[in-house]
Amino acid sequence: MRGKDSDENARIAQLARKARFSDFSDAEMSMVLDAATYLTVPEGWAMMAENTPADKAYLILSGEVSVRRGGAEVARVGAGELVGEMALVNHRLRSATVVTETPLEALHFTDEAVAALNEKIPHFKDALTGVVEERVHHDQGD
Repeated sequence: MRGKDSDENARIAQLARKARFSDFSDAEMSMVLDAATYLTVPEGWAMMAENTPADKAYLILSGEVSVRRGGAEVARVGAGELVGEMALVNHRLRSATVVTETPLEALHFTDEAVAALNEKIPHFKDALTGVVEERVHHDQGD
C-alpha cells in the first residue's frame, strides 16, 4: 500500500483479515493490500450511487455506512464488510447508494484490481461471490 509505514500496513492488514480474508496467506494478503488504496472518508459522503456503473468496491475497516435504495435505508454495514461488490460480480448497474454514517477507513479496489486479484487468488473471487450470495438471500428474505 502506497504511502503507509510498516506499522500502519500491519494494522490495516490485521483489520482486513478480520473480514472475508481471514484464511488468506501472508503472501495473498500482501497482494490484496498492494492492489488496494487505503482511504479515510468523512461522515455523510456518498461512496457510490444507485443505477451507476460498477467501477469500484470497498472493504470497510472501521466505521459504518448506510445502504439505500430509492432513498430508503435498507441496511447498515460496518467493519469487515464489503460494499460495491455485487455490481462488479454481476456486471450490472449499482443496486444501491452507499453513504457514510460515521468517519470511515476503507480499502478501495478498482474493477481492474478486483479482476487481477480474481486471477491471482482464486479464493478472492470466492470471498466476493460469498458476499453476493449472502446479500441476495438476505434481500429475498431467506
